[in-house]
Amino acid sequence: MAEHHPTSADPIALDTLQRDVLLPQIQAFLDATADTDARAVYQSLQDAVEAMSIPPELQMRLGAIVEVALSSGRVRKLFGPGAELALQALFVKTPRGREVAASVADLNQALGELAGQTVEQVTTTHRGPGSYSLTIKTDKCQIVIRFEQAGVRVESLEVDLAG
Repeated sequence: MAEHHPTSADPIALDTLQRDVLLPQIQAFLDATADTDARAVYQSLQDAVEAMSIPPELQMRLGAIVEVALSSGRVRKLFGPGAELALQALFVKTPRGREVAASVADLNQALGELAGQTVEQVTTTHRGPGSYSLTIKTDKCQIVIRFEQAGVRVESLEVDLAG
């Protein structure tokens, strides 16, 4: 049976673990902001999480909260590895998670082109806070892959036409 991947037009269904982990995270955002408009959005998100169904217009905000909770290590520390896995599964359903997954799929496709080539050199470079590059030089090309908060991408590709 084919797995259904939600699109931006579909609501995202939550399970009880995801709901139970998300509610205190959203409450922390509610407690931290005095901005009336932001509070209204967080309150709408909290209501949707309680109902275990996130409508499309709240999915970007949900993704941002899930991303912060996962990247900070807070979820694993407070709720354990099972909760972390549950939120990782949820993140890939959000617009931001789908964007990151697409960038990884694109990178894997580009790396697939290296099959059969002889790797001559692999190096990494720090490009700035949270940004790194990986350079792979083969007998036929050189590819520079950039890893940053926004995802991964092929930064450059040089092909040796003589080889």
